[in-house]
Amino acid sequence: MADDRTTKELYAAFKNRAMLYWHFFDEMRREFGEDKAAELMKRAIYRRGLESGRYFVKYAPDNLPGLHDAFVRSLPDGGRMFAPEVTRCDKGGVDIKFHRCPLKEAWQEAGIGESDMAKLCHIAGRVDNGTFEGAGFAFAADTWQPGDEGCCNLHIRPRA
Repeated sequence: MADDRTTKELYAAFKNRAMLYWHFFDEMRREFGEDKAAELMKRAIYRRGLESGRYFVKYAPDNLPGLHDAFVRSLPDGGRMFAPEVTRCDKGGVDIKFHRCPLKEAWQEAGIGESDMAKLCHIAGRVDNGTFEGAGFAFAADTWQPGDEGCCNLHIRPRA
């Protein structure tokens, strides 16, 4: 198990990632407009997800319980960082509700408004699209919106 220093460094790295996303988005929207900035970031983050998805491709097209086990095991800090609640796990699909998100928490701490935070959640969530679609699954997510509890809801299905 990680020591306290390693855990603090892990959370600091996620906070750094969150703030980089924010600053990239804010600078690009000033230069290119909000829609273009979001589009560019979503494409880049999706590509990173595709790289991550290679780890899970062995579970495609329909080993959803195996994918679930591998994905949940891969969550940082033993899952505490995202506090996942698995609401479905069977051969037809996996649904996971994240009750925490270190990115969202960093944006809240920085005082970023809810509208911008919702945009950033949608942009950052593209990593999951890339991960699961790249691994060979169908995927959809409900990203955080103002008034929501927790964070994202992931919906992973066998690819038709």
